[in-house]
Amino acid sequence: MPQRLEVIGLSGLPEVRAGDDLPALLREAAGAAGGFADGDVLVIAQKIVSKAENRFVDLRAVSPGERAIRIARHCDKDPRQVEVILSESTEILRHRPGVLIVRHRLGHVLANAGIDASNVPQRDGSEFVLLLPRDPDASAEAIRRRAGARIGVVINDSPGRAWRAGSVGIAIGCAGVKTVADLRGQTDRDGRTMQASELAIADELAAAASIVMGQAAEGVPAAIVRGAGDMLGEGRAADLVRDRDMDLFR
Repeated sequence: MPQRLEVIGLSGLPEVRAGDDLPALLREAAGAAGGFADGDVLVIAQKIVSKAENRFVDLRAVSPGERAIRIARHCDKDPRQVEVILSESTEILRHRPGVLIVRHRLGHVLANAGIDASNVPQRDGSEFVLLLPRDPDASAEAIRRRAGARIGVVINDSPGRAWRAGSVGIAIGCAGVKTVADLRGQTDRDGRTMQASELAIADELAAAASIVMGQAAEGVPAAIVRGAGDMLGEGRAADLVRDRDMDLFR
C-alpha cells in the first residue's frame, strides 16, 4: 500500500447538463490543476455522471401504481417517487416513516435507491429527481479511456450505513482500479495466517476523495487521488457487493 496520498479537488467544473461531454470537461478541469499523471485515480461524484447521461425523471410524468401508493402511505413519501424507486430496485428490505431501504438493481443496498433531488436544477415547475447511472462501471471506463494518461476511475456515492451514523463515500462504478484486495492466506507480522481480511480499496479511495469533494454545496464534484499507482488494476464495483448467501444482516 502507498505510504502517502495526495487528494486534489477539481473545482471550476460547470453545471453539468444532459448530453454534456463529461470526459472532456473532466480533462479540462484536470488540466487546470496540472493535468493527469500516470497512476492517478480520478474520483467522480455520481451526480454529475447521472446528469450527463440524462438520468432525470420528472415526477409530474409518473403515475404511481397501487403498490407504490400503499408503500408510500407507510413511508410518508410521495407515491410518485416511490414508483420510481421501485422501478430501480429488486427488493424492499426495510421501511418506516421517512425511510425506504431497497436493494438497487446494481446490487447496492441504498435508501430510496440512491434517488434524490438535491443539487438537481428545476425549471418551469418541474419536479426532477436523479437516478444512478445505468451502468456505472461502463461510465467509468468511458471516462478512463479518454483521460490521456494511465489512470483509474472511481464513481462515488455517499449512502447512509445501517450500523453507523453518517454517510461515507463508496465506489458504485470503477475502471482501471483494484476494487478488493484479498489478503486471506497471507501472514501478519506475527506469522499468523489471515482468514478473513479483505480490503475494499475502491471504497477507501472514494472515501478519501469525499473529504475534499464534500457532500452538499461545495461545488467540487471530482478529485484526483495521487500516489495510488499501486492500486491500479482490474476490478468492478460489483466486486464490492457481498453475495446474498454471505449477508448476515438480511
